[in-house]
Amino acid sequence: MKRLALALLPMTAVLAQDLTWEELPAIPDKEGFAGMYAGVSGGALLAAGGANFPDKKPWEGGTKAWYDTVFALEKPKGEWRAVGKLPSARGYGVSITLDDGLLCIGGANTEHHFADCFVLQWDGHALQTKPLPALPKPMANLCGARVGEVIYLAGGIATPTATSTLSSFLALDLKRLDRGWQSLTTWPGRPRMLATAASCAGSFFLVGGTDLQAGPDGKPLRTYLTDGYQFTPGTGWKKIADLPQSSVAAPSPALADEHGFVVLSGDDGALVNFEPKTKHPGFPHVAFAYDVKTGAWTQIADMPVANVTNPTTQWLGSTVIVSGEARPGVRSPAVWSVQRKNAAP
Repeated sequence: MKRLALALLPMTAVLAQDLTWEELPAIPDKEGFAGMYAGVSGGALLAAGGANFPDKKPWEGGTKAWYDTVFALEKPKGEWRAVGKLPSARGYGVSITLDDGLLCIGGANTEHHFADCFVLQWDGHALQTKPLPALPKPMANLCGARVGEVIYLAGGIATPTATSTLSSFLALDLKRLDRGWQSLTTWPGRPRMLATAASCAGSFFLVGGTDLQAGPDGKPLRTYLTDGYQFTPGTGWKKIADLPQSSVAAPSPALADEHGFVVLSGDDGALVNFEPKTKHPGFPHVAFAYDVKTGAWTQIADMPVANVTNPTTQWLGSTVIVSGEARPGVRSPAVWSVQRKNAAP
């Protein structure tokens, strides 16, 4: 396992500290997966589903493959093992750790998107699946986070061939599951997908992502976004300062505490037409920290990894970033944990 301490550039409040990175055992697949679900149940780290290109890459005519395997890692120095299956092969949904397991929300495969939501519960011996209220409609490439006892979801797309994004903002009260998902007033900005969510200081934050529109050939074109918004229950939405650069598909939910949150890399769109594709250098190795007191962003020094389209979860005092996309069409099985230096375990 590797450990690296990365100094932040000067910034405000508690976030002006080092970040400590630790490389955990890799997902047991030579390719790795984009769009996995990840969380904690029974003390173990779970990672499930996702997609990759196991044979040829997309520019070689390769076909994306989808997976339903659920892996478990019970100790940071242990080994991953397959412990069960999802209801079907899928990825690119939202995953949130609940008190009793890993909540998997929506997602997609090649044929369609999903509306079902369920909790994966692992007791060290067997994997159980418990249904929760379904989404109002199938959705994928959305983002979400838990604020107190409420799960919030934002954006996404409705179908695999969508050329427009959603402005849906949904909430599920974990203490009132009988009410199901409630539609709330959306943020005062463009619809989007692959944005970053954060739970911080009693608020839900939505930053970055991309909007879509149909191009001349009918295929979706991206508009890379930098705007961000804060939703506070009982108060509503307000705009926050724009990200210093676009960030699409950064690990989500963001690394956060009561003082602020950190957007870890993401695709800034600068190399969207890069050639040759086999030489693509990957995504920016920078991150941006938002301070809720000052409302300001600060750039963080280079990171050891900049994978995208991947989930995060809290495990053993750290934010764990699971697998993801190292560059367009190329996955990574790497799993990393990151925390602020001297943070309590």
